Amino acid sequence: MKDIKNAEVDDPFKGGATFSLQHRLTRMAWGLAWCLLASWTPPQANGVRVWLLRLFGAKIHPTARVYGSAKIWYPANLEMDAYASLGPGVICYSMDKVVIGHHVVVSQRAHLCTGTHDIKHPSFQLFTKPIVIEDNAWVCAEAFVAPGVKLGEGAVLAARAAAFQELAPWTVYRGNPAEPIKARPRFEREVA
Repeated sequence: MKDIKNAEVDDPFKGGATFSLQHRLTRMAWGLAWCLLASWTPPQANGVRVWLLRLFGAKIHPTARVYGSAKIWYPANLEMDAYASLGPGVICYSMDKVVIGHHVVVSQRAHLCTGTHDIKHPSFQLFTKPIVIEDNAWVCAEAFVAPGVKLGEGAVLAARAAAFQELAPWTVYRGNPAEPIKARPRFEREVA
């Protein structure tokens, strides 16, 4: 578990910021840049969006696709491999690393959430855990992936399902919490 603490104050109820001023200013610049240069662009302008994400520290393969309506909290924590896609309205709450393998589809309005709070601690301390989505996996429409979750290769998280623990490779999951319902046929895809 990776704790995020401000050097001066680690109790968010005392009014102290969880992130440094520089981090917050970077996120503000990112939000403004995305709004002005990318959020309104048509799907064909993917190259502009990928360029902008890289400018703010994302590691994105040139063939990856990110729709303009996707919301990425902190690009420096985002990695996308070849032919990966963040669909329309996806929320990528990348307080920690979000690593997306090749040929992964994260469908419309899905939510990748790397941050949460310690409900047992009196200060309700924020902490983060990375999300890893391995090659050929699919996060379907409006599904939720919780902090620290790994989706195995070829795994499918069905529409509106919620994953709170690791999903086995080549398995289809549905429900809240997500439960396995059947195997998915294995296949290989070449990456150029």
